[in-house]
Amino acid sequence: MTLKTAFTVALLLLFNFFRTQKPEFKAPDYASIRKNIEDKKSEFYYPDLLKKLKQNDTLITQEQYRHLYYGYTFQPDYEPYKIDDNLEEMTKFYRGEISDKDLPKGIKLFRQTLEKNPLDLRAMNYLAYMYHLTKDEVTAKKISRNFHGLLEAFLSSGDGITCGTGFHVISISHEYVLMNMFEMEAQSQSYDGMCDYQEFEKGKYKIAGLYFNVSKLYGKMSFKR
Repeated sequence: MTLKTAFTVALLLLFNFFRTQKPEFKAPDYASIRKNIEDKKSEFYYPDLLKKLKQNDTLITQEQYRHLYYGYTFQPDYEPYKIDDNLEEMTKFYRGEISDKDLPKGIKLFRQTLEKNPLDLRAMNYLAYMYHLTKDEVTAKKISRNFHGLLEAFLSSGDGITCGTGFHVISISHEYVLMNMFEMEAQSQSYDGMCDYQEFEKGKYKIAGLYFNVSKLYGKMSFKR
């Protein structure tokens, strides 16, 4: 079973990433986000937003997705370098080393993962795909909407062209999720203390590489690369 890109088509249509005009973007204001997600009277109160996400609420707004994404960095269970206990088993699904009879097991496995890490975008996208394979299109579309909403949240934070306008991500894995969506492959990767730079093969794409601002991630846990 090969992972298809059916659930990324809408995203690619929404974001003509290499358009000539400069896209609008806004870097996250973490102080404001923290204030909002801790206010019980706010529409951005984090426990309420997280509950909506887990219930696949279809009425989450784009600004709420931004608060969900960046607000997660203030949650006690935010551990950007933690390795999931189910990673080895999940990798079998990512590699296509399964059959249709494995889908119920896979759905249970990936739901368990998202319960522990609700912003695991790769797991979320694959879970939507598995529901699609089981013909549960209603659930597949709801999960896919969450995936695209969270992906759009960090796409709206920059343009990736320079470190100063890099995409603000809260997990290194999200860099690769984005590149996979556009079917891009980096030739090398470097870190300058503020941004990850994913460099592409010269002349292969319309840009030389993409910058990802990882300052918040490294502010949480400082590891040597």
